[in-house]
Amino acid sequence: MSALRSGGCLCGAVRYEIRGEPLTSGLCHCADCRKESGSLFSAYAIWPRAALTYAGTVSVFAGRSFCPHCGGRLFCLTDEKAELRLGSLDGPPVGIEPAQEVWIIRRERWLHPVAGAAQFPRDPV
Repeated sequence: MSALRSGGCLCGAVRYEIRGEPLTSGLCHCADCRKESGSLFSAYAIWPRAALTYAGTVSVFAGRSFCPHCGGRLFCLTDEKAELRLGSLDGPPVGIEPAQEVWIIRRERWLHPVAGAAQFPRDPV
């Protein structure tokens, strides 16, 4: 049986469901993720694009989808992949631990590497 998780934006205008387990997951410390999240990194997981269904209207800036009403960050979509912001899930991301950390050259010195996660100075190749 395939896992089913749901999520959405802060105001509820956009809702989604994602099926199955992610291909990978991680933390990104790049400047763009810092800006879009308002935090020092973003937590994400990537699924095949076909695993995601959503309802509602999203706006897109630089490939990043968000709710045009509340501004809640949701996902980045390509034809092949759906990269979800884990904070947009309805519940905690149970069973999804960071497999990688990217852009660690920008990680704050006082943030420790995630134990067991692959470490990449920039985007993995």
